[in-house]
Amino acid sequence: MSVNNPQTREWQTLSSEHHLAPFSDYKQLKEKGPRIITKAEGVHLWDSEGNKILDGMAGLWCVAVGYGREELVKVAAEQMRELPYYNLFFQTAHPPALELAKAVCAVAPEGMTHVFFTGSGSEGNDTNLRMVRHYWALKGKPQKQVIIGRLNGYHGSTVAGAALGGMKGMHDQAGTLPGIEHIPQPYWFGEGGDMTPDAFGVWAAEQLEKKILEVGEDKVAAFIAEPIQGAGGVIIPPDSYWPKIKEILAKYEILFIADEVICGFGRTGEWFGSDYYDLKPDLMTIAKGLTSGYIPMGGVIVRDEVAKVLSEGGDFNHGFTYSGHPVAAAVGLENLRILRDEKIIERVHAETAPYLQKRLRELGDHPLVGEVRGLGMLGAIELVKDKATRARYEGQGAGMICRQHCFDNGLIMRAVGDTMIIAPPLVISHAEIDELVEKARKCLDLTLEALN
Repeated sequence: MSVNNPQTREWQTLSSEHHLAPFSDYKQLKEKGPRIITKAEGVHLWDSEGNKILDGMAGLWCVAVGYGREELVKVAAEQMRELPYYNLFFQTAHPPALELAKAVCAVAPEGMTHVFFTGSGSEGNDTNLRMVRHYWALKGKPQKQVIIGRLNGYHGSTVAGAALGGMKGMHDQAGTLPGIEHIPQPYWFGEGGDMTPDAFGVWAAEQLEKKILEVGEDKVAAFIAEPIQGAGGVIIPPDSYWPKIKEILAKYEILFIADEVICGFGRTGEWFGSDYYDLKPDLMTIAKGLTSGYIPMGGVIVRDEVAKVLSEGGDFNHGFTYSGHPVAAAVGLENLRILRDEKIIERVHAETAPYLQKRLRELGDHPLVGEVRGLGMLGAIELVKDKATRARYEGQGAGMICRQHCFDNGLIMRAVGDTMIIAPPLVISHAEIDELVEKARKCLDLTLEALN
């Protein structure tokens, strides 16, 4: 990017000299310098050079109600004046956390009326690991320790979160943990070969049963999965996948953890991805859309039967300094009120998600696009060299080329390999969807030109 503002250079120098950024190539970042984002409103961002950018990723999947919501700023300030912080340890509580727990449970799937708060989704999945193993120990089955996840699933970047996820790049750098296994993902476009989507969905689901029998049901504590894999590339399972998974889970005595960090709070057009797919999880990880990203917060919603066992089991030696932070809880409570009172999720379901999916599918005619898929406010565009064979531009970094063109042309789309993904704020309008799709087509044109 061209730099004209001297202050941009100053901030980039600070980045180079003092800041270690998450998920970054430090050598590359130092050479290029980061884009400096300075303000936001609605679904748009502005950088320090004055460029207006449509945020097609809602920050990191989280800014559900859009930027600039004064209601959230107001409740945060009011809570800071009244009770800026107190912990939930040592038989103590405070009203914001208790009221938010009630509000979360009011929109959760039936039979899930307890919440354990954390500071993030990663901490939520650390909590899941501890909680399910503690649960089985209380049930007299301490040998049930193994948790099964999916290859290319993402459950955070703490040690336990990264281990539960199946991201090879993360495991290569830090290893994993004992007692965690992985099965194939339901990624038909990338891995389905000559199988039909439905046949591949059944095959992918059957790998769960195969793994349970391989490890031994008496050793398996839980299966963890995102309803739709987000960071893995918006992997939407074939229609046959979740019904077969539910059938398998019903046969075995193991818990099911639905990681709803991305799908939760309206992104699928339902409150949760578990509602969309009619799943019946025992635990649900939440974060991101809980506060629309305005302040860090996460948690685990727990099914009543599991909570009953935990409540009768003495100390649960787990928690965080910022579990249920009062300011975060106040923001979360107001964020849920906005989602509910403004009927944002209903509008996504009935109006904007169908329109987004219709407009996105129009990109399927582009010579660079092998597949367009999406659901609710999620979408993926597969970049290919050959539509018929799904062959990629091997080694040419098509996704990163496209991402740079997006940045340079006022659009944020994320590249996962050669898959471009979007997850805009839930409040995006029809006109802003048109803007997103038009900019995406322009960037696809520029990417194809660069590759050829």
